[in-house]
Amino acid sequence: MKTVLISPRKYVQGRGVLRELGDYLTPLGQKALVLWDTSVAAIVGETVRESLRGAGVELVEVEFRGEATAEERGRVGEIARGSGADIAVGIGGGKALDVAKAVAIDAKIRMVTCPTIASNDSPTSAASVWYDNDHNFIAFDCWPFNPDLVLVDTQVVASGPVRAFVAGMSDALSTWIEAEAAFKSRAQNIAGGHPTLAAMTLARLCFETLLEHGLDAKRDVELKLVTPAVEKVVEANVLLSGLGFESGGLATAHMVGNLLSNVPECRNAGLMHGEKVAFGIATQLCLDDEFDTEEKYAVIDFEIAVGLPVTFEELHLKDVTRQRLQPIGVACAGEGSLCGNHPFPVTADDIVDAMIAADALGRTRKQLRKQK
Repeated sequence: MKTVLISPRKYVQGRGVLRELGDYLTPLGQKALVLWDTSVAAIVGETVRESLRGAGVELVEVEFRGEATAEERGRVGEIARGSGADIAVGIGGGKALDVAKAVAIDAKIRMVTCPTIASNDSPTSAASVWYDNDHNFIAFDCWPFNPDLVLVDTQVVASGPVRAFVAGMSDALSTWIEAEAAFKSRAQNIAGGHPTLAAMTLARLCFETLLEHGLDAKRDVELKLVTPAVEKVVEANVLLSGLGFESGGLATAHMVGNLLSNVPECRNAGLMHGEKVAFGIATQLCLDDEFDTEEKYAVIDFEIAVGLPVTFEELHLKDVTRQRLQPIGVACAGEGSLCGNHPFPVTADDIVDAMIAADALGRTRKQLRKQK
């Protein structure tokens, strides 16, 4: 049995480290294509420009147009090749980073990610998730290698949207829950082998870090503070989650979360990836009879405490029918589904039942919280 662990070449995290970006780029190349949207450029642009200028790294700025589509990948790739850039740097949220990673692969240049929010574990991964122009999830690609550098400025993250930070906690919370299922079934991970003990240990550490420090970190980010709790949760959201999901494995939580992206009510409400995964977590916990009941309640209670959706109503799907949920169940039970990584067979009815049970559990735990 082959085990595989993959990771970025270098991970740098701390307050103000974006000022050092140029110094970290110089060993990688001399001309950096920086992909960011206008809002990100307005926040960190001057810092990045000054850093690259001071290090003698030429800058090619490209505006990200908002969605990780094949068209955006091709457009930015043409600019990369035409400019002669030897580094592709994604700065911003997960979608901009995913496009930058694909461009680095296509142009055969170095890959760097600089997340400005800790909303998911895309920055460390050798993967890109793709959507169409209507924001429907399509698929994901797995690349031959991870970023050469992941640089996370915790002051920038702590100054960002609290909602994005909380969504990142959900994406990270799923890491061990899904990896544990994949480990038990001996499923192949995204890295192309079976989970290593190191990956499982990191995934569990991610889970425990969030439950211990997540509430404190949310409170501190609401005040735009960089505290030990914030540093720990940023590391969990970005690094531990990234290593754990790629080298551990995925299962129902992400399958359901990804499919909710295609439900019009969820899409029109602008739900973040982690918010949809939060309900996917609840669904997986109601699907897996091997998960400890008290730990299941602790996970749901944590999601409620930090403000993640655990009911259909919070997904803008109040009064949703079983018939409306059936296509999600069918996709989850289909060939190639991440739900196949469980150590037991999963049917469409199993998924629909688990989603309905998750909604009921969420409503019950929310009511108990109100009574305390």
